[in-house]
Amino acid sequence: MENNTKVTEFILVGLTNTPELQIPLFIMFTLIYLFTLAGNLGMVVLILLDSCLHTPMYFFLSNLSLVDFGYSTAVTPKVMAGLLRGDQVISYNACAAQMFFFAAFATVESYLLASMAYDRYVAVCKPLHYTTTMTTGVCARLAIGSYMSGFLNASVDVGDTFHLSFCNSNVIHHFFCDIPAVMALSCSNRHVSELVLVFVASFHIFLALLIILISYLFIFITILKIPSVEGYLKAVSTCASDLTAVSIFYGTVIFMYSQPTSNHSMDTDKIISVFYTVIIPMLNPMVYSLRNKEVKNAFKKVVEKVKLSLSFTS
Repeated sequence: MENNTKVTEFILVGLTNTPELQIPLFIMFTLIYLFTLAGNLGMVVLILLDSCLHTPMYFFLSNLSLVDFGYSTAVTPKVMAGLLRGDQVISYNACAAQMFFFAAFATVESYLLASMAYDRYVAVCKPLHYTTTMTTGVCARLAIGSYMSGFLNASVDVGDTFHLSFCNSNVIHHFFCDIPAVMALSCSNRHVSELVLVFVASFHIFLALLIILISYLFIFITILKIPSVEGYLKAVSTCASDLTAVSIFYGTVIFMYSQPTSNHSMDTDKIISVFYTVIIPMLNPMVYSLRNKEVKNAFKKVVEKVKLSLSFTS
C-alpha cells in the first residue's frame, strides 16, 4: 500500500555531505553573494546618480541588475544557512515561494535580455529613428511586459508542480527547490506535468531567444556594411557585453529546462545550477562594467565626488 501521508516539509540534500568542505564552501558563497549584492545594487545606484546613463540601454541594465539581485537572493542565503548550520529543512510553503521567485526572476531576465537586444538593434540599424522608437513609454512597456511574463510563468510552474501529490519521499536531491528536482519526488503520475513544464519553459526560452537572434542577425548584417573601421569597432563594442551575457545565461538554461525531468542527472544539475543561480548574477555587472567606458566614467565621477566630500569634511 502506498503511504499517502502528506508532505509538510522538504529536506534539501545540499551541495555536499562532507563536513570539511562546508565551511570553505560557506565562505566562498558568502563572498560571491556579497560581490553580487555590491555589483548589482551598485550598478543600479550608479545609473540613478549619473544623468549620462539615463538612456534606454541603462534603464534595461538597471532592471537586469535588480533581477539578478532578486534571483540570487531567492537561493543563495538558504544555501549559506545550510552550509553554516547544517539545517537543510525547508517548509512546503517556503519551497513553493523559493521556486516561484526564482522562476519569475529567471524568466524576467530572459525577456530583459531580449529587450536589450531589440534596443541594440534599433541603435545600430536605425540610429536616426532611435530617439523616436525607444521612447520612455516603449521602454516602460517592454520592462512591464517582462515582469508580467515572468510572474505568469512562475505561477504556471509552481501550480504545475505543487498540484502533484508528495507522499513517499521529501528529500530533494538539490540545494534549492528547483522544479525538476521537486517534481521528481511526486508519487502522482507526472507525465502531463512534465510535458507542461517543458512546453512552457521552451516557449519562454525560445521566444526570447528568437527575438535576440533576429535582432543580432540584423545587427551583424548592418555591421558588415559599415565602411569605416572606427564605426565597425564601435558597433561591435556596443553589442559585445549583451552577447556575452546572453551566451552565458542561455547556454545553461536551455540545457536545464528543455528536457524532461526523467532525463536529468541531479549531480550534473547541481553543478550547472550553481553556475546560473550564483555565478551569473555576480558576472553580469562585471561583464557590463569592464567592457563599458560609460559605466567606468560614471564610476570615476562617483569616486571623485566621494573623495571631494571626504576632503571637505576632514
